[in-house]
Amino acid sequence: MFVTYVIIAVTATISVLAFSNRGIADKLLFSPYMISNHRQGYRFVSHALIHGDWMHLLVNMFVLLSFGQAVETYFDVFFGIKGKYLFSLLYLGGIALSSLPSFGRYKSDPYYRAVGASGAVSAVVFASILIQPLSPIRFVFIPVDIPAFIFGAMYLAYSAYMSRKGADNIGHDAHFWGAVFGLIFTGILKPALLMGFINQIGNFLGS
Repeated sequence: MFVTYVIIAVTATISVLAFSNRGIADKLLFSPYMISNHRQGYRFVSHALIHGDWMHLLVNMFVLLSFGQAVETYFDVFFGIKGKYLFSLLYLGGIALSSLPSFGRYKSDPYYRAVGASGAVSAVVFASILIQPLSPIRFVFIPVDIPAFIFGAMYLAYSAYMSRKGADNIGHDAHFWGAVFGLIFTGILKPALLMGFINQIGNFLGS
C-alpha cells in the first residue's frame, strides 16, 4: 500500500499549495494547446497533481484510498517484486491515456483547461472491478450494495452519455477512458483475470 499512500500524500500536498498559488496551477494544469504548441508534454501527467477545489481533491483521494490499497495488494500478490512498479504504471497510464481524447479535441483551443486525477482513479477502480467483479459497492445515490460489475457498467454508460452531451465542466471522457485503460491494462498483465471475470459474472447471473 506504500505507492497508494505516496500518491495521496504528494497529490494532496501539491493540490493544497496550488489552491493558494495560481502560478503552480497554471504550470501544471492540462492544456492541450500548450502541449501542442509549446511542447509541454509533461502536462499529460502533471494535471493529476492539482484539483479544482477541496471537494474535488477529497473525493478523488478518498476513492483512491478505498480502491488503491486493495489493487496494490493484489498486484503485489500477482506480480511479486514488480507489483508496485506495475501499479504505478496503472496509475500513471490512467492519467495520460485518459487525457488523449481531450487533447485531440481541444489542442487548438487556448482556453481549454482541466485538472484532477479522476482518469487515474477510474483506472484503479476498474482494475479492482476486473479482479473482484462481485465485490459490493455502495454508490452515494443508491442506498444498497450492488455488485461491482453492475456499478462499472452504469458508470461507463453514464460517463459516455455525459461526455457526448457536454452539459457540464466535468471531464467525463477522462473518467470513461481511464476506466477502459484500467480494464485493458490489468487484463493484459494477467489474462487469467478476464476468464475469472466472465465466469464470476456468468455464475452470478445464472444463480
